[in-house]
Amino acid sequence: MKNRFLTAVLMMLTVVAFAQKKEIRRAEKAVEKGEFQEARKYIQQAEAEIAGADKELQAEFYLYKGYALVGTGQNVAPADLTAAVEAFKKAKELGHENAADGITAASNALVTAAIADQNAQKYAEAADKLYMGYQLNTKDTMYLYYAASNSVNAKDYKTALDYYQQLKDLGFTGIETQYTAVNKATGEEEQMASKEQRDLFVKSGEYMNPQERSSESKRAEIAKNVALIYIQQGDNEKAVSAMEDAKKENPNDAGLMQIEADMYYRMGDMKKYREIMEEIVAQNPNDAVLYYNLGVSSAEMGEKDRAMEYYNKAIELDPNMNNARINMAYVILSREAPIVEEMNSLGMSKEDTKKYNALAKERQGLYREALPHLQKVLEINPNNIEAARTIMNIYYQIEEPKKAEEMKAKIAEMEAARANQN
Repeated sequence: MKNRFLTAVLMMLTVVAFAQKKEIRRAEKAVEKGEFQEARKYIQQAEAEIAGADKELQAEFYLYKGYALVGTGQNVAPADLTAAVEAFKKAKELGHENAADGITAASNALVTAAIADQNAQKYAEAADKLYMGYQLNTKDTMYLYYAASNSVNAKDYKTALDYYQQLKDLGFTGIETQYTAVNKATGEEEQMASKEQRDLFVKSGEYMNPQERSSESKRAEIAKNVALIYIQQGDNEKAVSAMEDAKKENPNDAGLMQIEADMYYRMGDMKKYREIMEEIVAQNPNDAVLYYNLGVSSAEMGEKDRAMEYYNKAIELDPNMNNARINMAYVILSREAPIVEEMNSLGMSKEDTKKYNALAKERQGLYREALPHLQKVLEINPNNIEAARTIMNIYYQIEEPKKAEEMKAKIAEMEAARANQN
């Protein structure tokens, strides 16, 4: 009796295994036809007894479970993506030769979903999916880099620091070879996905001038983000340490020096900021933006004459730099406040009246000094309504009402045009 019973059990196991195999084959055919919901149904029917199946059948099961969950790769639910990733990983562990293709499908679906999350400003969700994509293929460190960036945007600084530390430990630079060619029809250079694609397009005759170049290192950006995270957390000491660490490899890198200067600016250490900026200017004496930034920091430190020098230099290098002209006007006009304060403190005596008139003349001198800078701004950009309003007010102050009214009419036209655009 015992022997007969054992035989019966073995027969049952064989029948169960045969049924599982049948359902998995049905799932395979459904996947090939793109009938992913149907495939899920067959997978669910086989799942209850899969643990008792042989290794080869289990590998098949997990492979097609992954494909059924990923589907077309579009709009996949987060839970399904996670389950698909685990299924493909299991198929790989069990030695299925096609598991790598499944992992690629899951990875592509993860990236597609992450891009959609990022565009919808769901940065935490995007970061999770990109990190999952990195775990699927740890050779693709760009996924880890983008996961860190999205964590920063999500203000999940703890996770961002963890990912950045992993990148640092891996020696990540983010430098990639870029393959480009010029589109003959448009005359514009375009970047291709691969060397093979670029060469194919050139061979077609529609593209010319194939080029290969390396992208810039992302280490400076990572150093900046790490330092900014520490500043956000109120840990300036770690921010400085992170920046010093980043500079060890390339102490004279202008990009890193700019980021270091920005770091001190955010920390409120304007003296250190200007010191570094002046080093950068020495390396790049023809960069108008650098002089402009130095003007801003000098103005914030109350060094108005120095700020004017920097703004003048910026305009000399870039005559169309309106921001520098506007800032120059405001530096000039900022000298008005102490004059007005002193005027208001005077009494009615003859001496006070004489002093008041002298101060009033000095005040008007400031208006006249600032006016040409603002007029030039309006000449370069006729739609700068803020500059126009300041000019109008200056005309009223220097007692030129006709010009003030003319400017008032121009402002009305600008406001009407802006309203029509909206």
